[in-house]
Amino acid sequence: MTFSDADLEAIRRAVQGAEGKTSGEIVPFITRRSSRYAAAAWRAGAVFGLAGALAAWAFRLLQGDWHATWADHPSFLHGVAAATAVLGFVLGRRVDPVVRLFAGRGTIDLAVHRRAMQAFVEEEVFLTRERTGILLFISLLERRIEVFGDSGINARVSADEWVEVVALARDGIRAGRAAEGIVAAVGRCGELLRSKGVDIRTDDANELPDRLRIDRGD
Repeated sequence: MTFSDADLEAIRRAVQGAEGKTSGEIVPFITRRSSRYAAAAWRAGAVFGLAGALAAWAFRLLQGDWHATWADHPSFLHGVAAATAVLGFVLGRRVDPVVRLFAGRGTIDLAVHRRAMQAFVEEEVFLTRERTGILLFISLLERRIEVFGDSGINARVSADEWVEVVALARDGIRAGRAAEGIVAAVGRCGELLRSKGVDIRTDDANELPDRLRIDRGD
């Protein structure tokens, strides 16, 4: 996924606009993937290899008495199994739907949550004066979005109130308009904070950069 200069500027302006109405500091963060999921590649390799071996064995049986002699050779079965295992391993590393399938929902949820917490620390979202930082975290491979609020935000906004923010970002990405989705999510985030009394202060300062953070991942 790529963002044009116009996209990045639109997101920056959205963050700036939302923060102009509240003391919250919004940090949009997008990453290609939250983990390598090495186990997914090995699982895919094992399953594909087994499927290949079974397919080769079935092919040999279906030939009946008049069959190609090369199908009887052990190298045929072994070769097909090895080739399909390698194919599965590669797909389990590089093709997103295959990675998601063999990684498993529980592993994915945990990996995304950990990566979001890491981003929260790396981007110093916790360093605002009144602990009013918010991380809008998007992980593309896993198709997961999380919103992390610091203690000053969590005291006013419950976790389930971020649902609409997440939905706006998700719908934009699904429609192929990621920048528009992030802009809408950031705008809704600002409206929510304002409605919850996270008001802007007379001496308010912009404590965190307004730009979109992009992590290309592994």
